[in-house]
Amino acid sequence: MNTLAATTPAGSVTPAVPDQRSYRISSIDMLRGLVIALMAIDHARDFLMISSTQDPMSDPNVGPALFFTRWITHFCAPVFVLLAGTSAGLMSTRKSPQTLGSFLLKRGLWLIVVEIVFISFAWSFSISIPDFGGRYLVAMQVIWAIGASMVVLAGAQFLGRKACLAIGLILLIGHNALDPFWPTAGMLDVGLPLWASLHTQSAYVMGPFFVIGAYPLLPWIGVMLTGYGLAAVFERSPDERFRLLIRIGTVLTILFVVVRAIDLYGDPNGWIVQEGGAVATLIDFVNTTKYPPSLSFLLMTLGPALIFTAFAERMSGFLKDTLVMFGRVPFAFYVAHLYLLHLFAIVLGLFQGFAPSDFMTVFFLFPASFGLGLGGVYVGWLLAMVMLYPLCKWVAGVKARRKTWWLSYV
Repeated sequence: MNTLAATTPAGSVTPAVPDQRSYRISSIDMLRGLVIALMAIDHARDFLMISSTQDPMSDPNVGPALFFTRWITHFCAPVFVLLAGTSAGLMSTRKSPQTLGSFLLKRGLWLIVVEIVFISFAWSFSISIPDFGGRYLVAMQVIWAIGASMVVLAGAQFLGRKACLAIGLILLIGHNALDPFWPTAGMLDVGLPLWASLHTQSAYVMGPFFVIGAYPLLPWIGVMLTGYGLAAVFERSPDERFRLLIRIGTVLTILFVVVRAIDLYGDPNGWIVQEGGAVATLIDFVNTTKYPPSLSFLLMTLGPALIFTAFAERMSGFLKDTLVMFGRVPFAFYVAHLYLLHLFAIVLGLFQGFAPSDFMTVFFLFPASFGLGLGGVYVGWLLAMVMLYPLCKWVAGVKARRKTWWLSYV
C-alpha cells in the first residue's frame, strides 16, 4: 500500500507513518482525493462566478468551457457514495455485522446532523434568510445522501455482500422505470409529499426551517449498496484487482454509450443531433440527469472512475501522494472548503463594492453583478486547495498515527 511522504525542512523526503487503518487502499484514496479536487472547482464556481447558477448545463447557450467545468464535477457524488460503500465493505471482514452495523448507523446519523447544522450554515452564513421566509435553510445534499444511505446499509449489510450488490444494481438499473409515474420536480418546489423526495428534488417548510431535498435518496442507496458489494474486488491480489476493475469499468462505459445512444431508457433528458455541430451534439449526449442520478449518469461516471482506480494503484510520485492525502480526510476537507470559499466570496465582494450582508445567503442569491469569470474561478479554486493543504495534511497525519475511535467520524 502506498504511504504518504513527509518533507523535512531541508527538503529531504522521509517515509510517513503508515496508516493504522489496515483496510485502506491507496488507489481508493487517490480517486477520492481527485474527486475532492474536482468538487472544489464546482463549489468555487458556485461562490465566485458572476451570475452563477445551480446548474449551467441547463442553459442551452452555455459555452463548452463552462459546460465541461461543470460536467467533470459530475464524477464527485457517485464516486463519494460508491467508495463510502466500498470502504464499509472492506471493514466487514474485520468487524462483526453487529459492530459494523452500529458504526454505520452512528456515522450515518452523525453525517446527517453535520449536513443540517454545519454544512447548511456554510452555504448561507445565516440562520434567517428573507428569501425563504426568514427561515433557516437546510440543504440536504451529498453528505445527507451518504449519511442516509449508511443508515440503510447498517441494516442491509446483515444480508451479506452479494445480496447488497444485487439490491444495489436493481435500484441503479430500475429506478428510471419510475420516471413516467413519478415525474421529477424542481429543487425549490414546495408541496410534494415527503415520500416524493425519494425520487425527485423537492422542498418543505417545517416550522423555522426551509428544507431542500437536493439529492433524491433512492438511487444513492443503490450506489452505496453496490459499492459495498464491490468491496470483494478490492480484496483480490493487485493483478486480479487491476484486471477486474478494467473489465468492469470498460463494460459500464460501453453500456453508457449504448444505452444513451439508443435513448429509450435510462435518462429522462433525451439527446438529439445538434445543428451547432459535433461539439454541441457531444454536449447534449453527455448532458445526463443528476437529480436524481439516472442510469446513464451513473454509467457515465462510475465506469471511467473504476478504470482510473485500476491505473491509480500503479501510479506514484508527489501528485499521487497529495491526492491520497486529500482522499484520506474527505470530511475535514469538505467542511473546511465550504467555509473558506464563502469567506472568499465576502472578501471579493468587499473589493467589488458590496457589503458583507449581501453574502449572508446562498450563492444563487448573491448580487447579480458580483463575481469573476471562469478563469478567476480556477484561480480561486487553486488558492483554496493550497490554503487547505496544511490542515488536511495535519489531519491525515493524526489519523495515520492513531486509532482513536472518534477519528473515524472526521
